[in-house]
Amino acid sequence: MPHVRRAEYPKANSSFVLEYVEVIHRHHKRTPYAANTFPVETYPWYCDNEALFYYGAPLPTHGANHSANTYWSVYTSSSNPLAPQGFNGTCQFPQITRGGLDDSWQHGNDLYGVYHDLLGFLPEKYDPNLVSFRVTNNVITSQVASMVTSGMFGGEAQQNLPLLVQPASIDSLEPAYTCLAAKNNFSAYGVGSSDSGWTSHLKAASYLYATLDTISGIPPTDSGFHMSFDHYFDNLSARLCHAKPLPCNASNSSLCVTQAMADEVFRLGQYEYSYLYRDAGARTLEYSAGSYGIWVAELAQNLRHAMHASDSASTGNRTSSGIGYRHNIAHDGSVSRILSILQIEKMVWPGMGSEVVFELYKRRVDQQYYIRVLWGGQVLKSSNPTLGSLDMLQVEILVAYFDGLVGQGAKKIPSLCSL
Repeated sequence: MPHVRRAEYPKANSSFVLEYVEVIHRHHKRTPYAANTFPVETYPWYCDNEALFYYGAPLPTHGANHSANTYWSVYTSSSNPLAPQGFNGTCQFPQITRGGLDDSWQHGNDLYGVYHDLLGFLPEKYDPNLVSFRVTNNVITSQVASMVTSGMFGGEAQQNLPLLVQPASIDSLEPAYTCLAAKNNFSAYGVGSSDSGWTSHLKAASYLYATLDTISGIPPTDSGFHMSFDHYFDNLSARLCHAKPLPCNASNSSLCVTQAMADEVFRLGQYEYSYLYRDAGARTLEYSAGSYGIWVAELAQNLRHAMHASDSASTGNRTSSGIGYRHNIAHDGSVSRILSILQIEKMVWPGMGSEVVFELYKRRVDQQYYIRVLWGGQVLKSSNPTLGSLDMLQVEILVAYFDGLVGQGAKKIPSLCSL
């Protein structure tokens, strides 16, 4: 997906000084989730061209006892009569694929090409006092992080590099914290609801469902595949992203999913995300603010801290430089909620690697702070008249907007979420 790259980057004019950057993006391409595979997949999927390392190590690592760099190697046993769910082969479902790892490295390298090579903002070498990386409790985000950091800082990233992660029950980045009111709101208009705004497209696509079910062997009663097009979208897009053939029926190889069918699934998936996060009206903003409000409050506080650190430095009172660059690796649901909260003009299903960047600037002439938000590497346009084109907007306007939704320090979330 398009992201910040030197070739297309809209460089701010010299009257503005970059003070802080926060990036959030979806992980890169992966195998499908096991729940999104078909009862019988007609070809295997191999991941022998990569390794997923899982190990613990004592700190400090220069002690007497060292850990080995161990990784998982998926196999099946001839003594195990059970077939794995979905694809045979040597992959986890999900895992970031070799292509996804390479894309992750390139993403990091592109960001470094702008924020270090072009702007001189990032340090040449990784410095934990200036740069931080954060992931969710889903391991695929850590798989991406290992390549992003290497793409940015090369050999320096091969040192021990911490990835910030919150406890699984309250993780604001994924998000994973409980928000009953948001869940109930979503259930009233979104996936699984009887709201006509949601069910109309499912009814209109009944012919497509019937055809796909016949080919895939998915029972028509399988609610996971039939409450939305999410499962079929993931299954088919994962194949095409990795140059694999579209599936055929396990018993009749002439009965196959066509490109036209896949394109229709993708179009309906785009419609669903637009409806769930923008087109269903004010309740989409209420849902996103409740379910992602803590991360938004964290972002707002990071902006406040960055402004305070800059002001302190200008008066000679700052004792440390503080974090100037934060990088969050998340999911489509994370990025979707951010776009919903910003009330983006044209909502889409965020693809692999989709990215939102918040850039905080100080204007030289008046020493005031301004915010620029980039989506896909270009200025994000909001349909909210207060936000409009998020290109050098006074930062107080965006922070006040966030505070109005969720409160400073997310103090409104407990009441919004009925906690």
